[in-house]
Amino acid sequence: MKRSELLRLMLGTMLIGSSQMLPQVAHALGGTLPDLDAEAPDFDLESAGQEGALGQRLSLDSFHGSWLVLYFYPRDFTSGCTLEAQGFQRDLEAFKAINAAVVGVSADGSEKHASFCSSEGLAYPLLSDPGGSVSKRYGSWIPPFSQRHTFIIDPDGILRARFVGVNPGPHSSEVLTTLKELQQI
Repeated sequence: MKRSELLRLMLGTMLIGSSQMLPQVAHALGGTLPDLDAEAPDFDLESAGQEGALGQRLSLDSFHGSWLVLYFYPRDFTSGCTLEAQGFQRDLEAFKAINAAVVGVSADGSEKHASFCSSEGLAYPLLSDPGGSVSKRYGSWIPPFSQRHTFIIDPDGILRARFVGVNPGPHSSEVLTTLKELQQI
């Protein structure tokens, strides 16, 4: 068994298990993480991406009725962030096929996000969180950057899984696998 598979097996209950199996308060580099099996923290941020649309605002309610993969990352155009974004783009059709939207969040401005989306061919939105107000609510903020954390939110706005200490290369595939498992529950 590969080390990554063993680690995933060991951490599986922490990622997708009920909140009763987790400590009352979970911390990660970046702050206190929101509780699993509870309402996901709301957001309302400016979007870029999706055919170059700039300035549209997206909120948690914008995704009501579908699964949401909300991933936080430090900066556009850096190697790890580019690798992670490309992975989600590569798997975007597979996410759509199981009624899931993918959305990235960082402190970068909307114009930089639009440039990044154009450069990398990203067909999903990136949200601008200058000052980190939303990143803080998700325990993903160390000024001046969002930390690399990912959250899976169900169609009713309930947080079902979280990933911290993300390895950007295989991350999208790991999230897709976990999402499929969650949909079987």
